[in-house]
Amino acid sequence: MTATPASVLPLARPNKPRKAKASFAGWGFVGPFMLVFALVFLAPVAYSIYLSMFRNQLIGGNAFVGFDNYVRAFNDPQFWDGLLRVASFLAVQVPIMLIIALVAALAIDSARMYASNVFRIVIFLPYAVPAVVAALMWGFMYSDRLGLAGNINDLIGSDVLAPLSPQWLLVSIGNIVTWEFAGYNMLIFYAALRTISTDLYEAAALDGANQFRIIRSIKLPALRPAIIISIIFSIIGSFQLFNEPNILRGIVPNLISTFYTPNMYAYNLSFTGQQFNYAATVAIIMGVVTAVIAYIVQLRGNRAGQR
Repeated sequence: MTATPASVLPLARPNKPRKAKASFAGWGFVGPFMLVFALVFLAPVAYSIYLSMFRNQLIGGNAFVGFDNYVRAFNDPQFWDGLLRVASFLAVQVPIMLIIALVAALAIDSARMYASNVFRIVIFLPYAVPAVVAALMWGFMYSDRLGLAGNINDLIGSDVLAPLSPQWLLVSIGNIVTWEFAGYNMLIFYAALRTISTDLYEAAALDGANQFRIIRSIKLPALRPAIIISIIFSIIGSFQLFNEPNILRGIVPNLISTFYTPNMYAYNLSFTGQQFNYAATVAIIMGVVTAVIAYIVQLRGNRAGQR
């Protein structure tokens, strides 16, 4: 039998890549969520943007005005007053709350605290209290007539405690928010600490590292993603400040105006002043401001983590 020359052998045809068949099975799982997301998020946002482009006038009814409402908002001193107030609130209250939550999480994780499980439940428990109930409770304690502050002042014979005075009002609101959410952030930090491998602690012990060195070199770097998440959540919550000042307004109406925060301003514009278009404008601006600041924090946090 003679061998067939290589030049006579037929060339093998290259396999053509098969086109992947479109599979719609995944949309069966994603579809319901996308539908609900479009109805409860995208549709309200789109409708708010639509409302912000109109103005209800005495003559002509609801007329298209383009970006006039946005120009009015940027020149509105009441809007800027509320925005600067919540920005100041954010700059002071959020760091204090996160430091308290961080210290509590580190203390519980150290395994040196007696009855740490009880302490964890106690510090988290205020988060389970509705914000309205918490504001009412603290408002009663802040009262200088029937509350705890008034009783202490009567006991010592001096008006030392004045949490609902003009200079201490924002601090009092910050105390309520810190009491409510410190436990929530503590739980986020504690959950992140529990994911750290024990091998790192064993290696640090072999190197003779003390607890402060372990916290600085192991725990804090591992907590960076959780800290970023807590900062973002706190930024969103600060710009949404509404329940606490709105409840306390019933106690001190002369100190808390209808535009004390941007959310209160939008609420009162809509439900009291019937200015739905301008209220939608304020809401859209606050949503954009919150999203931009949260994105900047996330971007800077990710860059710092990559160094």
